[in-house]
Formats: sequence, C-alpha cells, structure tokens
Amino acid sequence: MKLNNNKLLLTMANACMTIGELSKKSGVSKTALSNYTTGKSNPKPATLGKIARALNVEVEDLIERGE
Repeated sequence: MKLNNNKLLLTMANACMTIGELSKKSGVSKTALSNYTTGKSNPKPATLGKIARALNVEVEDLIERGE
C-alpha cells in the first residue's frame, strides 16, 4: 500500500485541517505527517488507518490506485 501524498493533501484541504491539527487528531507526529505529505516516506498500514480515521475517510481514499 502506497500513500498518494496529493490525495492526502487534498483530503486535508477538504477537511480544512493543518498538519498540526491532523497530528493532534490522529496521534501521528507532525514530522511524520510532513514526510508523508512531501512524499519522503510512506506510513505503515496502522498509521495510515489512524490518518484516514482522523480525516473521516476510507484508507482507499488515500492510497495509489491498483494497490
């Protein structure tokens, strides 16, 4: 499973949520979220689940198609 960082950024924008707000709501560090949004790293499945839950979307809405 590979996170699509553009989908993450778009979903954050739709939720009017900053990295700091997403960090507080998801329990994922701001540094890690910053790395995910810039494509520097990819979250583990459990972390991806935390992010999706905090954004009130399905994990499938944040990953690359065909994976």
